[in-house]
Amino acid sequence: MIALVLLALFLARPVDASATDGCIVLEDFARSPEGSFPEGWKPRKEAGRAAYTVRTEGPLRYLRASARNLGIQAALERPWDLTEYPVLQWKWRPRAFPEGADERPGGKNDSAVGVYAVFPYSSFAVKSLKYVWSEKVPKGTELEASRGLTKMLVLESGPPADRDRWVEERIDVAEDYTRRFHDPVLPRPLGIAVLTDSDDTRSEAEGDYADFEACRK
Repeated sequence: MIALVLLALFLARPVDASATDGCIVLEDFARSPEGSFPEGWKPRKEAGRAAYTVRTEGPLRYLRASARNLGIQAALERPWDLTEYPVLQWKWRPRAFPEGADERPGGKNDSAVGVYAVFPYSSFAVKSLKYVWSEKVPKGTELEASRGLTKMLVLESGPPADRDRWVEERIDVAEDYTRRFHDPVLPRPLGIAVLTDSDDTRSEAEGDYADFEACRK
C-alpha cells in the first residue's frame, strides 16, 4: 500500500536539485512562504495539506508536521545521482509521539517523524527506504512493509532530552539500498517523502523536518 501511494506522489514533472559545496540541496524550504504547504511538494490526499506547514526559527526555515488521527505522506520529486551523492542528510525533531505507537507489526505503526528515500520499481509501485524516530522501538531495528518494497530502519529511539534541539542525520542511502534490497545496481532516486502519522493509534503526532541534502561521502 505504501509503495503504491508513493508512486502516485511522484507522477509529476521532475525538478532539478540545486548544488552546494559537496552536497545537493534537495529542500531547504526557502522558496515557501511561512505558514504555507511547501512549494513543489505533493500530499497523498488533499487533507494532508493542512498537516504540513512551513515555519521559521531564527535563520532556519523548516517543515512542521501535525497529524491528528491522520496518516498522509507528503513527497518531493528531486532526482539525484546516487553514485556521486550516496549520502542523504537532514535535520529533524519529534515534538509529540503518537500515543501507544509501535512501528513493529501489530497495527500501531505511527511515528512522530519519518523520512523516505524513494526509488523506481515498476509502473505500479516504488521501492523506498524509510527512516523513523520511534518512541519505543530500539535504535537500529530493521523492519519492512508493503510486501518488502519498503525497508524501514529506526534511527533514533525514545523521547529527546530537549524537544527543541535539532538532531542531524547522515545516512549512506546507497549502501542501505544495496544491502536491504540485495541489488548491486543503484537506481536514480525519485526524491524524498515525509510522514508524521497518528491514524492507527487515533491520537496526535507532531514533528519537524529541515535541510534535506544529498552529499558525497
